[in-house]
Amino acid sequence: MIRARRILAVLLLCGYLAPGVTQADAAEALRSFLDEAQTMSAAFTQTLLSEAGEVAQSSSGRFYVKRPGRFRWDYEYPGEQVVVSDGTSLWMYDVDLEQVTVRTIDESLGGTPAMLLSGQGSLDDNFRIVEIYDRDGLAWADLEPLEASPEFESLRVGLDGDVVACIEVVDSLGQLSRIEFSDFLRDPPLEDALFRFDPPPGVDVIGPAAD
Repeated sequence: MIRARRILAVLLLCGYLAPGVTQADAAEALRSFLDEAQTMSAAFTQTLLSEAGEVAQSSSGRFYVKRPGRFRWDYEYPGEQVVVSDGTSLWMYDVDLEQVTVRTIDESLGGTPAMLLSGQGSLDDNFRIVEIYDRDGLAWADLEPLEASPEFESLRVGLDGDVVACIEVVDSLGQLSRIEFSDFLRDPPLEDALFRFDPPPGVDVIGPAAD
């Protein structure tokens, strides 16, 4: 379950602003993407780097978002895990452990990367844009949560044109989680059933929302 929780902690400071692009223009592009995209889907690769820059963990899969508040992350490698929110409850299912952890979505999750992408809370309601710059062919925005989080310190979003290409999250231990996206689909048709989760028979269900 550690890999799943990282997504909520689970979305290099060097660079420059691309010539001819103002900070206001870049900030507005990010706001427009987060406000206008109603559904999205992409393959992802998530890498956890230690404070020394060493790869501590790597995983991959596909994610889906349907606004407001619904998202699904299907981890396929190295182990099968599912993270699903229907906008009210959050389900984290580890197939190998045969265990489901469920919690209620509340305002305490409003500043997390998953909530930012799913439209549960607006960008400006939860983050302050610290810096905008160009790096590795992407337009980056450094975001700082308005309210201190025990799980992460800062968030960086990299845009490729009008889609999110990468999210980097620095946690409270100084570790960097990098989530890179490919095969990004903006506004694909997604059924509501994709964001509902029924625990398989025989698995352990843990959490207050399980009652």
